[in-house]
Amino acid sequence: MRKLLLLVIVLITGVVFAGRLFYLQVYDTSFEQLSQNNAVKVLYDYPQRGYIFDRNGKLLVSNQPSYDVMVIPQEVKPLDTTEFTDLLGITKGRFDTILQKARVYSPRLPSVVIPQLTKSEYAFLSEKMYKYDGFYIQKRSLRDYQVDHSANVLGYIAEVNKRIIEDNPYYQMGELIGMQGVERQYEETLRGVKGVKYIQKDKFNRDIGPYKDGIFDTLPERGKDLRLTIDATLQRYGEQLMSKKRGGIVAIEPSSGEILALVTAPNYDPSLLVGRERSKNFTRLYYDTIARPLFDRGLQGEYPPGSPFKTLTGLIAMEEGVITENEIIRCPGAYYYGRGQRLACHHRGPSAMINGIANSCNTYFCTVYRRTIEKYATPEEGMDRWHNHLQSFGLGDYLGYDLPIGKKGLIPDGDFYDRWYPEHQWYATATISNAIGQGEILLTPIQMANFTATIANRGWYYTPHMIKGIGKKDSIPSEYTEKHVTTVSPEHFEPVVEGMHQVYTRGTASFLQIPGIDICGKTGTAENYVRIDGKRMQLTDHSIFVAFAPKDNPKIAISVFVENGYWGSRWAGRIAGLMIEKYLKGEITRKDMEEYVLNGSLEEEYAKPYSGEPFKINN
Repeated sequence: MRKLLLLVIVLITGVVFAGRLFYLQVYDTSFEQLSQNNAVKVLYDYPQRGYIFDRNGKLLVSNQPSYDVMVIPQEVKPLDTTEFTDLLGITKGRFDTILQKARVYSPRLPSVVIPQLTKSEYAFLSEKMYKYDGFYIQKRSLRDYQVDHSANVLGYIAEVNKRIIEDNPYYQMGELIGMQGVERQYEETLRGVKGVKYIQKDKFNRDIGPYKDGIFDTLPERGKDLRLTIDATLQRYGEQLMSKKRGGIVAIEPSSGEILALVTAPNYDPSLLVGRERSKNFTRLYYDTIARPLFDRGLQGEYPPGSPFKTLTGLIAMEEGVITENEIIRCPGAYYYGRGQRLACHHRGPSAMINGIANSCNTYFCTVYRRTIEKYATPEEGMDRWHNHLQSFGLGDYLGYDLPIGKKGLIPDGDFYDRWYPEHQWYATATISNAIGQGEILLTPIQMANFTATIANRGWYYTPHMIKGIGKKDSIPSEYTEKHVTTVSPEHFEPVVEGMHQVYTRGTASFLQIPGIDICGKTGTAENYVRIDGKRMQLTDHSIFVAFAPKDNPKIAISVFVENGYWGSRWAGRIAGLMIEKYLKGEITRKDMEEYVLNGSLEEEYAKPYSGEPFKINN
């Protein structure tokens, strides 16, 4: 029995070894590929990256030639290191580090030694590279920015890192990829397809011609051009208006959802992130934690929306049937609630919906908000209903636009307050600040521009987007042509639109009128709190404004947010009016407003120290 067991073990072992040997010899080609890699050199031919144009065909981004010194470590032979490093303009220690890093990445694949040579450096080195086996110069293209603005929109390209290579084997060490903006969002469209050449080598490691007569070689395919929805003239003007200020501007075409301008301030010249100085410049921008030029305030800044939110409070109240457009609510100068608590209001007297919006009456909107929540059996149910209406305007979540960054903002629901208050003991009055766009509500400027476009459309919107055309086709993905309809009935929008119109004709922005343009808008002043050393401090208010124009058949909807800008009409209102006139007329007639904004600065405001005492606010 033991002899039989031993025989069976020997037979099984033999079969396993024989099967494995057969597999390795017949099916597994890894050793053949390894051998081939030693006999064949792979060279990549990089295509031109696609150009980027604005909505009117203005060229924003093109290409410029670039040359990288490359190395294939296993092909390097002994060389005069001192002579070579002098040619390259680097130290011997730096050279040794680069070579070691290349060996770790792959002995057989190329790595970058010196990136982005200038034309003169290339001309000088190309005549001498034959002396250094394993080194060669690779031609590729870098971005050539035709504008000094829109860095947050365009993004930039940079060298891939190890993580990117692991996630996407298309890329090799030293190759470039889109980072941020449309460069990242449309990377596969813009990059094209790189060509490949296989070079046969002899036993002495010398090139002897194309591998198998070049039947496996491929030609590069140029990247496709992009046409954006951005109006370059309007974008540049917006950045000029936001000079020496912090905040964001977002302008949208209501009828299409096309983003006309996406301004963040402060911004930077996109050419800073091109060339040999890219890394140093990026580091400087990244570590500027005060101005935060790499932070896109239009997409990532989450702020209390302030009084522009009252338009939504009124729409929901009418949809819920707790108020009609003609019902009058009297304001004594404050809204009183709870046990002697009050929410101040600068307006006194009677208001219906239109007048309430025109004069921004806190009492009116606190009243209709409270009715909305208390209409239902529990505050949780009322809050959920309110929350769902706001969701239909695209709030409280990402809008789905075609840019790779953003924030969701916050629209609280019943569960939010149940977690906040122990034993679920809370009522509508505990959330009353929501009525006027304060409280727990947070929105991004692009969300504010989008709900303004929705009001302009009387209840519907298209997802905001940047893409207008790819290649020669003026077509966009289907998700940007799907109409989103709100839960508020169309008839309720007319009194809100008229109220926003009267903000300009006789209300809080009457001194900001633009001749010949019927603008509908809403001023906003949002309280600004920070916590320092455990203390909650109130700083200078934010200046907010939303608007659309013309009143009928609107062509532009806009939101402007200026951090620490005092009240809505002081900075944001002026900027919104100027942007609207620039887009619709192509010129500025309100030179007084333009001079005020272009020459104005909030740098002293931003330089104020956080001393532990709240700043005095001039309302």
